[in-house]
Amino acid sequence: MTEPCFVLVAPTDLLPALKDRAGTDGEVLTFADADALRALQTIMQRRPQAALRQLEIRVMAHNSDYLRIVPRAAPPAAPALDQRGTRRAARFKMTPNTQAVIDDKPGTLIDLSNVGAQVVVKVPLKPNQRIEMTLNDEVGQVHFNASVAWTAFETLATGTSRFRAGINFEDADPVAVNAFCARHRA
Repeated sequence: MTEPCFVLVAPTDLLPALKDRAGTDGEVLTFADADALRALQTIMQRRPQAALRQLEIRVMAHNSDYLRIVPRAAPPAAPALDQRGTRRAARFKMTPNTQAVIDDKPGTLIDLSNVGAQVVVKVPLKPNQRIEMTLNDEVGQVHFNASVAWTAFETLATGTSRFRAGINFEDADPVAVNAFCARHRA
């Protein structure tokens, strides 16, 4: 097990006094305040065993007591809604050929949540474009306004092309969208 290592960054003339006041057991590395970047590089090269957010930080002034900042335990993480943890709501894959109507043109729903969807359409869509969207099946119809978050042009092996797009719902009824999702979820 390695002994603790402390990094002290301060004005050059105050380093000796602050090093004495720190009262640490273990190795102490000192850096002039003008060399703070070098201090950070040294920390990164030595690879602390703990994450930086778990390290103890002490802030000292030459003419007062020091402030000790001890990290709090991290709260338990909620499960991510996607692999990147960036979604506002869980999305569900749709059964193949689940249809949507985007600006009166047919499209295929790839996945759906109560705040957005991924669709494939044959007509071009552009980011930030305002659209009208309709989800209909034998049970009913859900009509709402939405906007295009992102698009990607795709060329298939058959030589045909299409657009894949992420859609943000603006005024969709979440209860109706969730019910549609439940009926067509893969």
